[in-house]
Parts: sequence; C-alpha cells; structure tokens
Amino acid sequence: MSAPAVTRPSVLHGVTRGRVRNARHRRLVVVVLAVLVVAGFAVTLMAGQTFYPPRDVVRVILGEQVPGASFTVGRLRLPRAVLAVVAGSSFGMAGVTFQTMLRNPLASPDIIGISSGASAAAAIAIVTLSLDEVQVSVLAIIAALVVALLVYALAFRDGVVGTRLILIGIGIAAMLDSVTSYVLSRAAEWDLQEAMRWLTGSLNGTSWDQAVPALAALAVLAPVLLSQARNLSTMQLGDDTASALGVRVERTRITVIVAAVGLIAFATAAAGPIAFVAFLSGPIAARLVGAGGSLLVPAGLVGALLVLAADFTGQFAFDTRYPVGVVTGVLGAPYLVYLIVRTHRAGGSI
Repeated sequence: MSAPAVTRPSVLHGVTRGRVRNARHRRLVVVVLAVLVVAGFAVTLMAGQTFYPPRDVVRVILGEQVPGASFTVGRLRLPRAVLAVVAGSSFGMAGVTFQTMLRNPLASPDIIGISSGASAAAAIAIVTLSLDEVQVSVLAIIAALVVALLVYALAFRDGVVGTRLILIGIGIAAMLDSVTSYVLSRAAEWDLQEAMRWLTGSLNGTSWDQAVPALAALAVLAPVLLSQARNLSTMQLGDDTASALGVRVERTRITVIVAAVGLIAFATAAAGPIAFVAFLSGPIAARLVGAGGSLLVPAGLVGALLVLAADFTGQFAFDTRYPVGVVTGVLGAPYLVYLIVRTHRAGGSI
C-alpha cells in the first residue's frame, strides 16, 4: 500500500525535470534562431557586388554619410533586408497559426486560397485596371481578407472542421489561380513582366514605402497573435475540450484568423506571395523546438531566416539572379509532395 506514496513524488519529479529540460531546449533554440537571423541580416547588408565592413554599415544605420555605402546600404540593401525579415516573420507566424488552429500541416495560406486571392487581385489591378503600386497593394490586402472570410463562411457548419476548411480553400485557390492565368494570358508584354515580378514573390527594388507598412502591420498584429498563443495551443485538443477548459473557441478563432490574414495580406502586398514560407516555417520550427508550447515565435524566426537565406542565394549563388519566391518554391514543393505521400501512407487524410 505504501508503494504508490513512494513512487508518486519520483514520478512528479521526473515530469518536472522533463518540463524544465524542454523549456531550456526551447529557449536555446529560440536564441540560436534569433542569432542566425541577426547574422543573416548583417551579411545581407555587408555582402554583395561590393563588400562593406561592419563599421561602415553601422555608421549608415546610425544616419552618418558614408561615401558609396550610404546609397548602396542605406537605400538598396537596408529596406530589402528589413522587408525580408518582416515578410518572413509574418508568413511564418501566420502559417503556423492556421496549422495549429486547424491541426493540419497543410493548412497554410499558400494552400487554402488566401495568397491566391491577393495574387488574383494584384494581377487584375496591374493588367486590367492599370493601377499604381500603392493601389495594387491595397487591393491585394482587401482581396486576401475577403477570401479568408469567404473560406471561413463556407466552411462554417456548427463550427469549423479543419479538413472541410482546407478542401474548400483548395477549391477556391484553384478558381482564383485560373482567374490569374486568364488575366495574364491577355496582358501586354510590359504589364505581364510587372505582374509576374509581383506574383513570383520578389524583394528586388524594395523601398521604405513597401517595408514600413508591412513592419507596422507586424508590430500591431504579432502581439495580438501572441496574446492568443495559450488559447491557440489549447484548441489543438479539440473545440469541445478547449471550451471545457475555458477557451472561447469561436472568439479566439476569429481573432487569430483576422490577425494572421492581416499579416499575410500586408506581407504579400509588399513582397508578393513568397511561395511556401508560411507552409514550411511551422513544421521546421516544430522539429527544432520539440513538443509543447507555442510555435509562433520560433516559426516567425524560421520564416525570417528562410527569406533572408533564399533572397541572398537567389542573388549571388547562381549565374542568373532569381527572385526569392523561385528559391523558396524549389525548397517547398518537394516538401509538399513528401507530406502528402507520408500522410497517405499513414492512412490519414488532409
């Protein structure tokens, strides 16, 4: 009779030690990812056709005039690097939000139509309406929000089931992609080049006019997602369980959807729909930090690192310069195929 009384403290002690160990591992991974993002950001500012030493880069950031570096670093590289971090973080956090909420790694904005809505709107704005860059961005943001609400409304039936929302999103994405293809088939050569540059996902020619709105959106919406991190993790247990534990499921779901779609919309408006960053960041972060806890911060850091690395690789690793979306697409497409095959072999479904 005394055995349980002896073993119970040891079991609790083991559980506590495991949680402490996991928390330490998690903090270490987050710190390492943050350091890698800072290092990638610094390399992006220093390296290129001309190398500038760290001292000159710091002087430019502080507002000093440095011959050559003030233009190259301050006007060309710095806005590009800032947008790479902001867009990558936005895609990463938004992607893992949908994947966590719907308990499915395929539930990313790339797959369920949100990015396709922004892309179709941008194609129409550029080719048919001949709008300027700001107007294209505004229309893309509105379209992303409308598509997200449409997918949610069509999937809602006494609550939202992840599989139903994903399938509806895939169907809407297919329709929107068809609209985009039709619009591009009727485009003049100049409009086609401009539209394809935007639709591919590119940081070429980035200015502060593009980077600042995306940065402001991240500063406002990321805290909203982080404030819902605990509720979002609890929802992985199922809506009924989450409700029993005190989570206002529909309120939480609507809050995180609006915040995540806002991040996707502003990032896409600034840099285009950079392929698969939202899709890859969450699974990579999950493998790095392990089970337990929110993946929002790790996924945001992974997304920033992916975009920084992919953009730098596209610029300097090949004889031809490739947009960042081409590089991330090459990385993401095989993983999508692998994930679908693995799910099928396991006897599951999306």
